[in-house]
Amino acid sequence: MTSSTPVLTAEIGKTHIDIVIGDITTLDVDVIVNAANEALVRGGGVCGAIFRAAGPELDAACARLGGCSTGDAKMTDGFRLKARHIIHAVGPVWHGGDANEDALLASCYRRALEITAANRLASIAFPAISTGIYGFPGDRAARIATGAVVSELSAKAGSIKRVVLCCFDARSGQHYVETFAELGLA
Repeated sequence: MTSSTPVLTAEIGKTHIDIVIGDITTLDVDVIVNAANEALVRGGGVCGAIFRAAGPELDAACARLGGCSTGDAKMTDGFRLKARHIIHAVGPVWHGGDANEDALLASCYRRALEITAANRLASIAFPAISTGIYGFPGDRAARIATGAVVSELSAKAGSIKRVVLCCFDARSGQHYVETFAELGLA
C-alpha cells in the first residue's frame, strides 16, 4: 500500500472526489464506510480491519443496530478511528450479475451519502464495497460506485465537500482511474 495522497481528483459541483490507495482506517475524514455483512458483525478484509482499528466498542454498537439489509446502510460512532463515524453499508454477494447486484451495490453508495448529508458531515471515504470475498468484479464495481456517487452528488450534495474512493491496492485504484476517464471526470 501507498500513502493516502490522491492518485486522481475530480470535482462535482463543490465536492472533491479523490481516488486514494491506502488504508481506509487511517484516513482523517468525518466518516469511513465499512463493507459490512447483513448481521453487522466483525468480518474479514476491510470489515475486519475497521473493527480492529475501532476497538471492541464497535462490536457492541453494531449489535444494538439489529443488522442491516443488503443495499442499505447504518451509522455508528468511529470510536478509536480518526474518522468520527462509520457507516456500515451492506453490499451484494456476486452471483453472476443476474440477481440485482448492480442496483444493490449502487444503493449502498447512495444510502451512505444520504446518511452523511443528513448528519451534515463534510467528508466520507468508501472502500471498494463487495469486491473482496463477495466477489463483485472490480472494474464493474468501480463504474457502479462512481456512477452512484456522481449521480447523488449532482442531485443533492448538501454538506458533503469531499468523497474518497479508498483502494487497498493499485489494481483497484486503476479501475477507478479508468472509470473517471470513461465518464470524463479526469
